[in-house]
Amino acid sequence: MLTISQLASTAGVTVRTVRHYHQVGLLPEPERDGSGYRRYSAQAAVDLIRIRTLADAGVPLARIQALLHARPEEFAAALTDLDAELERRIGQLTEHRRRIADLASGERLALPPEVVAILDRMRALGVSERSVLLERDTWILLQVLDPEAMRRGIREKNASFDDPETTRLFLLCDRSLDWEPDDPRVDRLIDDLDAWELAHGRDSSRPGNQAVIFARIAEASPTWQRILGVLAHRAKERRLAGESRAAAPPRKR
Repeated sequence: MLTISQLASTAGVTVRTVRHYHQVGLLPEPERDGSGYRRYSAQAAVDLIRIRTLADAGVPLARIQALLHARPEEFAAALTDLDAELERRIGQLTEHRRRIADLASGERLALPPEVVAILDRMRALGVSERSVLLERDTWILLQVLDPEAMRRGIREKNASFDDPETTRLFLLCDRSLDWEPDDPRVDRLIDDLDAWELAHGRDSSRPGNQAVIFARIAEASPTWQRILGVLAHRAKERRLAGESRAAAPPRKR
């Protein structure tokens, strides 16, 4: 007969583990003998070794009880099921590892390869990492808010980097993040951006679903808050003027 310490030592576990197996019902706890000690049989040692072996193999404790008393064919079938479950978990963990590796740059978190390629192209053009990360955030928002606009935006962004003037303005916008809002260069940049919007039929006064994107850009610097505000104001004035002219009655000749 074995004491609990001897039993634990025989099975290669701790006394605390033995007591835990008592609590969860895996290993029966014997009554105390006349001297007040619990004495374990050799069969308890065998059962404990089997429990430890199954637990070390990754079998959940909740399933070990059934396996301990299963017939050989039931035991084999249960192990087959457990193996299939482990294979499924391995597949999940492998996918998690792949995604973690992809997330090392923080850009593949929620973005397709086409957008990641745009961000890499920006870096190659000399755009600061601060602006690249801001661009990344706007794409993440756009993908959720307006997937159709995102697909169109990918085409337009790639085309814009093929245009020297658009690229020049983009690089200026990057540098302007650190300018003071009242810097004279900001006024010139606003004029250039306003002219670009006119030439490309853009209207900053109607961001629609993309208002949160404009807000994210404005958060980047006080200067860009001012730039976006002025561009939106000018676009709104042009739109209202156009609507007013369209609503005016024709002049009599």
